[in-house]
Amino acid sequence: MTSQQLGMTVAVHSHDHTDRAIVVGAGIAGLAVAARLAHAGKSVAVFEAASEPGGKIRTLPSCAGPVDTGPTVLTMRPVFDQLFKDLGARLEDYVTLHRHHMIARHFWRDGSQLDLFDDPDANRNAIHAFAGATAAKQFSRFDARARTLFETFDAPMMQASHPSFAKLAAHVAMRFWLLPKLAPHITLDRLLRQSFDDPRLIQLFGRYATYVGGSPFQSPGLLALIWQAETAGVWSVDGGMHRLAQAIESLARAQGVVFEYDTPVDQIIVENGRATGVKLRDGRSISANTIVFNGDPLALADGHLGEACSAIASQTRTSPRSLSAEVWAFAAKPAGPELAYHNVFFRKDAKAEFDALASGTLVPDPTIYVCAMDHGGPGPVPEMERFETIANAPPLTASVAQEEFSRCQTRTFHTLEHFGLTFDQRPGPEALTTPATFNRLFPASAGSLYGQSPHGLTAALQRPQAQTRIKGLFLAGGGAHPGAGIPMATLSARHAAETILKDQTSTFTSPRTVMRGGMSTGSATAAGARSASSGS
Repeated sequence: MTSQQLGMTVAVHSHDHTDRAIVVGAGIAGLAVAARLAHAGKSVAVFEAASEPGGKIRTLPSCAGPVDTGPTVLTMRPVFDQLFKDLGARLEDYVTLHRHHMIARHFWRDGSQLDLFDDPDANRNAIHAFAGATAAKQFSRFDARARTLFETFDAPMMQASHPSFAKLAAHVAMRFWLLPKLAPHITLDRLLRQSFDDPRLIQLFGRYATYVGGSPFQSPGLLALIWQAETAGVWSVDGGMHRLAQAIESLARAQGVVFEYDTPVDQIIVENGRATGVKLRDGRSISANTIVFNGDPLALADGHLGEACSAIASQTRTSPRSLSAEVWAFAAKPAGPELAYHNVFFRKDAKAEFDALASGTLVPDPTIYVCAMDHGGPGPVPEMERFETIANAPPLTASVAQEEFSRCQTRTFHTLEHFGLTFDQRPGPEALTTPATFNRLFPASAGSLYGQSPHGLTAALQRPQAQTRIKGLFLAGGGAHPGAGIPMATLSARHAAETILKDQTSTFTSPRTVMRGGMSTGSATAAGARSASSGS
């Protein structure tokens, strides 16, 4: 069906679009919210500027197959089990998951090495062998504290669609005995220095701040709960993380969702304070009573989707941005230390690196994460392996100079050589993603991978929530509440869907007409540039 025919199909239903939703962006949150809304009876169309689903769940081709160049594992699995269950399906029927009992292998310049697991006893024994009996006891206390933090903040923050400081304070006040453990008014680094004597353990657990784009020296101690989210279980997806995005897209299609790829959205149409549709780059205007924006909220605030939306998420214009990264995705034959699926190679001084990132510069020898994608699965490791490496980088600002390819290559691979890890060939420019690349892929993001910075005591409460001041316009994705990461973005989709359905139930004055489907399209063939409609 041609674009003109699609427009005619939409026009046929223009007399009644009370059950029609448009999702702008096919990132993980866009896919999940589309599936949920369609399951509730709405006619749903998703428009995505890229040629495939996933947003930041991306791959690059290699001679050994597609290589992840975004998230590498699934955590907080119950979030995904619940999504599929709510839609009458099972996650395991769509993807094959491999649980990694070893969470990560950690390397230091002094030659020491530590493996951590999804079992407290195994971790205590490993840390005892690594740093002694005192460190093992300190770990047990920290592990229990992280679990307490997670359990305390899960319901009033992550699981709540409209959290507030007052609600959070009331929740904590009812559990006053927890106050000493909640790390109020201290940074993650300070909490860790109170918890551990060994500087290597302080550095290791401080790295979890980077999971949401922050520095342990500026992020709140509350972020220690990320350790609990990871130790509760880590899974890789057979074939790569993009298979998860494909699975949720299939789930959405089964509910009647229609997808158009290579189709940027240039404007969200607002009339009399209500979102009434979108204008596509190809000139079509499509009406709907519900618009879900699955992109960086800063794109709205900066007017990329029309001036009428520039009042949305206005705090993002002045809030600091979270970190970006230099990412390599390639295939090669490795030599050196035995690798696990997750590997972290630590530089000697963590603070110097984070100080440099805060000033918009880079150290020549960063801490580097290496995902050895072909490890930890059921089969043997092939001779030609797939790798993703990540080094933190600052978001794009006026003070950041564009990095040359050769300098990026040297910084990563020369650093790994210090640990004895080498590859038979170094990848070329096609395997590299930089902050500038991320900004092109996800416009208005400044290359930031996690939206607003997590720095500050109340940072978690400063993110935009699902409901906006424009009626009919809602937010979902890593830039909205509850934050960055695949589980959080998927939770944001649930919050958005619940808010939409509750909002519309309260305003309907007559029975709703179920309009499953209602839009149809053929496959897109023309490649389009990314726009602010690229999902996250």
